[in-house]
Amino acid sequence: MQDERGDTRPGGTRTDARLPMREKLGYGLGDFGFNLYWANISAFLLIFYTDVMGLAAAAVGTMMLVTKIVDAITDPLIGALADRTRTRWGRFRPYLLWGAIPMAVTGVLTWTVPDLDPEGRLLWAYASFTLMMLAYTVLSMPYSALSGVITADSQQRTTLISFRFIAAFAGTTLVNWLTLDLVGWLGRGDEALGWQLTLGLYGVIAAATFATVFLTTRERIAPPPQQRSAVRQDIADLLRNKPWLVLFVLALVIMVTIVMRSGSLVYFLKYHVGRPELTGTFLGLYSVALAVGAASTPLLTRWMDKRSLLMWLMAGVGVLSCAMYFVPADATWTLLAVNTAIGLLLGPKSPLAFSMYADCADYTEWKTGRRATAMTFAAATFSQKLGGALASAAIAWMLAAMGYVANEAQSDASRQGIVLLLTVIPGVVALLAAWLVSAYPLDDAALARVQDDLQARRDTAA
Repeated sequence: MQDERGDTRPGGTRTDARLPMREKLGYGLGDFGFNLYWANISAFLLIFYTDVMGLAAAAVGTMMLVTKIVDAITDPLIGALADRTRTRWGRFRPYLLWGAIPMAVTGVLTWTVPDLDPEGRLLWAYASFTLMMLAYTVLSMPYSALSGVITADSQQRTTLISFRFIAAFAGTTLVNWLTLDLVGWLGRGDEALGWQLTLGLYGVIAAATFATVFLTTRERIAPPPQQRSAVRQDIADLLRNKPWLVLFVLALVIMVTIVMRSGSLVYFLKYHVGRPELTGTFLGLYSVALAVGAASTPLLTRWMDKRSLLMWLMAGVGVLSCAMYFVPADATWTLLAVNTAIGLLLGPKSPLAFSMYADCADYTEWKTGRRATAMTFAAATFSQKLGGALASAAIAWMLAAMGYVANEAQSDASRQGIVLLLTVIPGVVALLAAWLVSAYPLDDAALARVQDDLQARRDTAA
């Protein structure tokens, strides 16, 4: 029978019961911890390397591309490992305990300025950032896959993932608003020390959130009992999964938009607007808007299917980003309003995309009789990280090509490049994403048929 938490018990296989609020909150809190790192990477790591560590922009661009590609390659490997993990606590939850300390240590090392020459500091950046992203993957892959096995109900799944991204954007808000102040307070004039201590503090907080996820969640969906598939079979299943293939390309394209905007905003405010003190306000309100957008996702999906909603949202992001190019540098309130509105439209993107990844895992099981939840998420995240790597590298390379010089007044060409990186370039990419969404085949009716068939199979197997 089924207990009050919707667990699968012998004699019954209902996996779509309503989730308790404690579990939604507990699961969501994990992404608060992840974004204590990810928001720093997106908003501050590039400028930390160029303006604090003193590395050349072009070298940093290449370094970030290489390390993120290496990191992206590890995603399917960790996904395959997680799918094949067997413990009494489940497949995915134990990683949230095992990986917390390595994550905290490598985070501090990444934001450390070693007493080395420029070549030595660059090698340090390669090594520390690669290790940090490996530690991040060991935690984040199982965490993402966990949302696909907590519930089989599509709307409950969207709600669960919305809690995740509300917490994620809360973490981003905290990082964007407080990090630079924390660096100053903790470093007491020593900026390098301030970054070390700030990331150490974030590491302790993040470890506590990962432990909370472990303690408050349950894994309810397992692969079919007879499944014995090789990793190459998991990959082959994905390559025949049209919904997943669309999402793979879409994730890369959307991540280029997001990372390019977040990574260039600090430069935009410092060198184009000439108001670096507004960084916390711009990024903070942007993060709040992301959280509000994420919170609205379960409501929006009640009257529009995920595919149509994502299409309209990305089209709006594209139009507003391009329009921002024409706002004068001294019109700070208008810039703030447009940037915040873009955040509001981007907010539902992550809950929608990750809910759709879980739907793709169901689709694979429905079509093939095999399920590889973590591999589905891992291979999609590979695409996201590749898009983020391309965006970060493009920012650094374009700055170098335009003659960017750290901590000095920029040339007209350099300023123009910074403006384009925040506005027109990600805007055009967002419009491309809106067009790509139209190829995604799982509308509400198709997904309902998949879920009904899978539930009937589970009932029969029981």
